[in-house]
Amino acid sequence: MTEQEQFDEVVRAGRTVESADWMPDGYRATLIRQIAQHAHSEIIGMQPEGAWLTRAPSLRRKAILIAKVQDEAGHGLYLYGAAETLGISRSEMLDLLHADKHRYAMSFDYGVPTWADVAALGWLGDGAAIVNQVPLSRCSYGPYARAMARVCKEESFHQRQGFEAMAALVAGTDAQRAMAQAAVDRWWWPALMLFGPPDDESPRTADSMRWGIKRNTNDELRRKFVDMTAPQAEHLGLTLPDPKLRRRDDGTYEFTTIDLEEFTNNLRGQGPYARQRRDYRRDAHANGAWVREAVAAFQARAQIEPEVA
Repeated sequence: MTEQEQFDEVVRAGRTVESADWMPDGYRATLIRQIAQHAHSEIIGMQPEGAWLTRAPSLRRKAILIAKVQDEAGHGLYLYGAAETLGISRSEMLDLLHADKHRYAMSFDYGVPTWADVAALGWLGDGAAIVNQVPLSRCSYGPYARAMARVCKEESFHQRQGFEAMAALVAGTDAQRAMAQAAVDRWWWPALMLFGPPDDESPRTADSMRWGIKRNTNDELRRKFVDMTAPQAEHLGLTLPDPKLRRRDDGTYEFTTIDLEEFTNNLRGQGPYARQRRDYRRDAHANGAWVREAVAAFQARAQIEPEVA
C-alpha cells in the first residue's frame, strides 16, 4: 500500500492524521493556511473588544470581558502551536500576516462603536464561530482537532456572555433597546460572512471535505447558524436585518445570501477598519521586539551556563 493509499484509508476510516504521518502537500498547505488564519483571527479579535476594557458599563462586565480577551490570546497560542506541527514557525506566520500575505476573519475589520456592539459581536460573531468550529474538533488532523476541542468550550462561554449582555440591553430603556437593534443591524451580515463564500464560489471546499478537514460546506454551516439564531433574536424581541427572512413549515429559515462584492472586498483587506487592525498589530509586534530578544538571550545563556542545584 502506498503512502497516499494509507493516508486515504486513515481519512476514510475517520482516524486522525498526526504530525509525523505522511500527508499530501496540498493537505499540509491547506491546513497551514486555515489554522494560521484561525490563529491570526483570535489575536486580531482581541483589538475591538480590548478597546472596551476601560469603558465596560460595570465591574462585572469588565471582569467578563477581561476573561474573554485573555481566552482569545490563549486560543491564538493553541492554534499557532497546532500549525507549528506542520513545519511552519510562529514567526513565519506572523511575518506573513504583517506582510498582508495571510488573512484573518474579516468580521474584525468592522467597528465596535457602542457597548451593544460588544454584545452583538459576542452573541452573533462568537455564535457563528461555534457553528463553524465545532465540526473542526472532528477534523482529520489530530493537533488541530484537539486544539479545537478546548477552543469551542471557551467560545460557548463567549456566545452566552454576548447573548446575556444583549438581553440586559433589551430589558432596559428605549435608548438601550434602540442601541441593541442598531448593533444587530451592523453585525448580522459580518457574522454570516464568517462562514466564507457560497459553496459555488469556494474552490477549496471540495478538497477540504475530501480530506476530512471540513465536515460541512460553508452554506450548510451558514444555514445552521441562521436556524439557530433567528429564534434567539425573536426571543430577545430584535429584528434581524433581512427582509427575506422567514420561518418555513419545517422549522428552517429562508434567508438572503451574503453580498459577494462586499465579501470579496473584505477578503482583499478593504474592510472599514482593516488598515487600523493591521497597523495596530504591526506596531504591537515591533514594540514587543525587546521582550523576544530578552527571552532569546536568556535561553541562550541558560544553554551555556546550566543552572547549578
